[in-house]
Amino acid sequence: MKQTVYVTKKLPEELYRRLSSQFEVRMWGEEETPVPREILLKEVAEVDGLYCFITDTIDKEVFAQAKKLKVVSTCSVGYNHIDVQAAAEKGVKVGYTPGVLTETTADLTFALLMATARRVVEASNILHNGKWGSWSLMQMTGQDIYGATLGIIGLGRIGEALVKRAKGFDMKVLYNSRTRKPEKEAELGIEYVDLKGLLHQSDFVCLMLPYSAEVHHLIGREELALMKKNAILINTARGGIVDEDALYEALNNGIIWGAGLDVFEQEPVSLNNPLLTLPNVVALPHIGSASVQTRLGMAHMAADNLIHVLNGNVGKANVVRN
Repeated sequence: MKQTVYVTKKLPEELYRRLSSQFEVRMWGEEETPVPREILLKEVAEVDGLYCFITDTIDKEVFAQAKKLKVVSTCSVGYNHIDVQAAAEKGVKVGYTPGVLTETTADLTFALLMATARRVVEASNILHNGKWGSWSLMQMTGQDIYGATLGIIGLGRIGEALVKRAKGFDMKVLYNSRTRKPEKEAELGIEYVDLKGLLHQSDFVCLMLPYSAEVHHLIGREELALMKKNAILINTARGGIVDEDALYEALNNGIIWGAGLDVFEQEPVSLNNPLLTLPNVVALPHIGSASVQTRLGMAHMAADNLIHVLNGNVGKANVVRN
């Protein structure tokens, strides 16, 4: 008898066929709309594997309903939407997709940095709205990127990839990380500084660290006040790392110059979020890994993790190590 898997969003046909060749697959039929909570709780009760996304909250209530669940495989590099402690208590493995989105997310991060610095979205809107008047000396002036100082908070794979892009613009790169990495300093030509020093010296501050309770609102009023008045904050990590009320105040009052945001505390972000009213904010709908090749790569890796665990090959899977 085949093991049973539940998928919380509609998958591309090739992935559905791949899973169906080994398991009985039940799947929520929508691509954009997350599976309703009551359906998730009902479905998880009888399945061996759960294939989910960052839009799903896999908490103690979900694990309490699961009678024979062996693996939760998320199509994401982050897994803060999953209660890994509750999973461990139930003996459930948690799969995730590290590595595959590194270069794509670094590309998007640097694109967001450039778009914010040079007011690309704002300038495009002026043109499309028929407000492009005669040339003037300081019209739509932004911030230079070439030769500027970039501060990276969190030097993981994506942070390292971002350094390589910054070096092409002859940027000085500072970093702060939970663990200092002397070998990377020598290899990449970067300098370790404490958080306050990084915020004080950087023209661009990029958040590249995973979310955890320890870094909730790591960037708040005090931290923003340490930044240069012409500084730009870029967040392609997780929304909860930044105190959004404090960021709005800093941007609105000229404490810092601008922000590029791909992530928010509440997603999808509410159109009432005051950050969306500011012309010096470039806001994106969490598209850091959104290239065709990368998203399909993530989806297949998530399938690999699920397949390996259910077939008894946990050692081959990318799973959270408790």
